[in-house]
Amino acid sequence: MESNGEVGKVNISQATFELLKDDPDFAFESRGKIEAKGKGEMEMYFVSGKTETV
Repeated sequence: MESNGEVGKVNISQATFELLKDDPDFAFESRGKIEAKGKGEMEMYFVSGKTETV
């Protein structure tokens, strides 16, 4: 999965997204289906922590 990432961004699979999607501390950006070495096409997401505004 690291080979499909971008510098400074965290790439996660659909399975990890499903575990985290309802957590309000994270923001997600869908990347669509990406070819993962040894796994075939997988739905991928970038995840980041939400920034707090005061």
